Amino acid sequence: MIRFYFHHTPNPMKVALLLEEAAIPYEVVPVDTLKGEQHTPEFRAINPNGKTPAIIDTEGLGKGPVRVFDSNAILLYLAEKSGKLLGDPADRGELLSWLMFVATGLGPYSGQSVHFRRAAPEQIPYAQNRYLREAERHYQVLDQHLEGRSFIVGDGFTIADVAAWGWVDRSTFVLGEGRLGEFPNVARWFAGVDGRPAVARARAIGKNLTFKREMDEEARRNLFPQNYAAA
Repeated sequence: MIRFYFHHTPNPMKVALLLEEAAIPYEVVPVDTLKGEQHTPEFRAINPNGKTPAIIDTEGLGKGPVRVFDSNAILLYLAEKSGKLLGDPADRGELLSWLMFVATGLGPYSGQSVHFRRAAPEQIPYAQNRYLREAERHYQVLDQHLEGRSFIVGDGFTIADVAAWGWVDRSTFVLGEGRLGEFPNVARWFAGVDGRPAVARARAIGKNLTFKREMDEEARRNLFPQNYAAA
């Protein structure tokens, strides 16, 4: 059984989609990050970095339970354990490359674009422009790669598609309303992924959970505690 520590944000949603696509049994453990539940000693014992998602594989790999944190590490772990969504072994290098492209580029720059344009307490034009333009550049790289392709790697749906879907799903927040169409190959690919039955099941995970919604002072301190650290 997979114990899935979840909040309805892009990185946990990737894991939700993989679990549903691969039909892996799991139990959802909500972590309300706006309330600071990611900073409890219990959760830090699972993810020392204090972020969602994280998992505990209660069965493990023969030596007891296994913890895994960071969304793309979880995708790779679960795909390898289940033998699903890894694509053709001959495409292994491509799979790892695009998985890391999301982990180190598309995801972080998208997140910072959202932060500086929507969450930062000060309007900093340089930061807003820097991260928006880098997010756009990553979308352009992906758009060029997807020319004539249905999937990011090979001829089938893999964890590379899962990883990218989690962030492209938030393109309205990252780029702005209606801008996904500026990247037609990404938009076409996203529509194909978003129509998969497992996506609807993944989206349903958070619907019966109650999370704090107000981005108030408590939420800011819990999401960005380093901003409040003593100098």
